[in-house]
Amino acid sequence: MKKILITIMALSILSCAQKNRLDLVFFAHTGEITSLDPVYSYDAVTHGTLLNIYETLIGFNGDSLDDYIPLISEKIPSQSNGLISKDDTAYTFPIRKNIYFHNGDILTAEDVRYSLLRFMIMDVSGGPSALFLEPVFGVTSIRNKNGNIAITKDEFLNAIKVDGDNVIIKLKKPFAPFLSIVARWSYVMDKKWAVESGEWDGSYETIKDFSNRTKDAARIIYKENGSGPYKVLKWEPNRKQITLQSFDKYWRGEAKVKTVVEKTIAEFSTRRLMIERGDADIIEVPRIYEEQLVNLKGVKLYSRLPRLMTDPVFFFTFDINTDGNPDIGSGKLDGEGIPPDFFKDINIRKAFACSFDYDRFIKESLKGEAERAYSPIPPSVLKIDGIKRYEFNTELAKEYFKKAYGGKVWQNGFKFTLTFNNGSDVRQLAAEILKKGIEGINPKFKIDIRGLDWAVYLEKAGSKKMPLFTRGWVGDYADPHNFIFPFYHSNGRYPVSQGFSNPELDRMIEYAATETDKRKRKEAYRKIIDIANENVYQIYTIHPYGIMAIRQSINGFVENPLNMGIYFYELSKSEAK
Repeated sequence: MKKILITIMALSILSCAQKNRLDLVFFAHTGEITSLDPVYSYDAVTHGTLLNIYETLIGFNGDSLDDYIPLISEKIPSQSNGLISKDDTAYTFPIRKNIYFHNGDILTAEDVRYSLLRFMIMDVSGGPSALFLEPVFGVTSIRNKNGNIAITKDEFLNAIKVDGDNVIIKLKKPFAPFLSIVARWSYVMDKKWAVESGEWDGSYETIKDFSNRTKDAARIIYKENGSGPYKVLKWEPNRKQITLQSFDKYWRGEAKVKTVVEKTIAEFSTRRLMIERGDADIIEVPRIYEEQLVNLKGVKLYSRLPRLMTDPVFFFTFDINTDGNPDIGSGKLDGEGIPPDFFKDINIRKAFACSFDYDRFIKESLKGEAERAYSPIPPSVLKIDGIKRYEFNTELAKEYFKKAYGGKVWQNGFKFTLTFNNGSDVRQLAAEILKKGIEGINPKFKIDIRGLDWAVYLEKAGSKKMPLFTRGWVGDYADPHNFIFPFYHSNGRYPVSQGFSNPELDRMIEYAATETDKRKRKEAYRKIIDIANENVYQIYTIHPYGIMAIRQSINGFVENPLNMGIYFYELSKSEAK
């Protein structure tokens, strides 16, 4: 409580001079901005901010997920206007003239080429580079297994070319979601500025010197030079605060809101007091605290915001790392632990899937404001009916448990630790519901639940030391491939972390990404999901809606889940009502 009061007092001093300004918006959120260099982050908070700083070639039209508007590119490529080749592998973007970077330099087609290539070749571990690497070069990493550059010089030179004011991107093969990726991730920076700052010089020969370079060696982590509607006035990582200022030379006209302050405020009670008093204009709201904001004077509650999200998901580790690992107990199937290959038995996985009370979870954690998940793909991206699914059924779970390991699981029992990340009340509740469901089936079944701080959590996931863990996925772009690949492909994030692969699924996933016929793609994804669900690689719970509280004085708010945050250019502010 003392910490909260000190925080409120400090913010009050800060906000007294600001709260009545009609040209300032204060956004209090929970996550932390980690980098101003797009390649060194892959989190929603950071990229939600970067979208205001770095303009993309094209953008999303309002809240639409598949209707685009031209930005740096003067036109949206299509076959009808001749900017997409007949074989769907070449995209031409005519670059708009007289766009300024924040330092006053004029944006050129070469800046676009450099920015897209740099986004790919940097390929920081855990970063977003694969989003473009896959369609452009046909790889998910610029480095091969030996750490050498995986593309030839000819491939590098021919991938993206400049022809006058046009930028031409050549794909390895047709890639259905390519425009969606461009609309969200084609950040353009000033090549001259980047090179002078000590960044990559744009040549093939120096890729090896910059690819997967450590964050400590990065030169533009703390500065930016985009062409978006806002520039960074001050970023204070220690205070967990960033201040943006409108860019007066922005090509669409200067933003109405001149100053934006984003600050990490971990405690919801503090965020609630701030918006109630007008110290904050926008705050993030956990679903469990929704009722505290209902009918709050001067505040509008948006409680069913669209989200491209599948979360929480339970992930099984198929070959658990036993090195100094207390999470598997004795390491044997003796009632005091589990063997490292415990979850390789499909009967165990099916039993767990039947032991989770899905309806109770939706009612208790999301107040009914969520859709049941039967696959990684949110229905707003692709709705598929009739796929194989699992329901809460303890009798069926008993049958699977009795089959597992020739009856030894039912006879001896087991004990292990289920992990969630600290700060996620929803994932913690999901873990508690699964624990209760399984322990209620057989008193010999024991599950400990433990929360870990994010850095430790990621390290343990990467080293395969968590037998079962909860996590989720937020869409990078609105296409099934962005959910299917990370969950099921052998090179995807979760199969790598879990330790499984299915060559048949790999081939099907790669085919579906290149198929441009919508009907054929949908049928391909139906088959992929049925195979995956039969194997129970993961347990899906919900597709949640988002929730946010905004002062009624804020106008022009449009929610697009692919913004991953607030796009401030659309906003204005009026006198408090």
